[in-house]
Amino acid sequence: MSARRLISSGSPFETAYGYSRAVVQDGYVFVAGTTGYDYATMTMPDSAEDQAEACWRTIDATLVDAGSSLAGIVRATYYVTDRADAEAVLGICGRVLADVRPAATIAIVAGLLRPEMKVEIEVTARLA
Repeated sequence: MSARRLISSGSPFETAYGYSRAVVQDGYVFVAGTTGYDYATMTMPDSAEDQAEACWRTIDATLVDAGSSLAGIVRATYYVTDRADAEAVLGICGRVLADVRPAATIAIVAGLLRPEMKVEIEVTARLA
């Protein structure tokens, strides 16, 4: 069993709510649900598509920090608050993961933590 390592994105939510952006353990990186915030400025794009792009930027940086990459993703879960945004969000996910094709699930949910959040993505990846 490998040592547990915690990865932070600098989000104030992590310390306030008691979680890590990712946990590295036993050859895997478990990335927490990631929304579209730019954590440096704590701003959120308006559109679901732009939020999905921002999610992937944060996830990519987190995986690199953990010693993995987008290519290592084996599982992905997508949460979208409006069914009308699902196809566009899935199109972005499909572009980002075109060569990876992890096992994936999408859920249309009633809402996320904050009303401006339209998309949340969580992934599991293997270490490089």
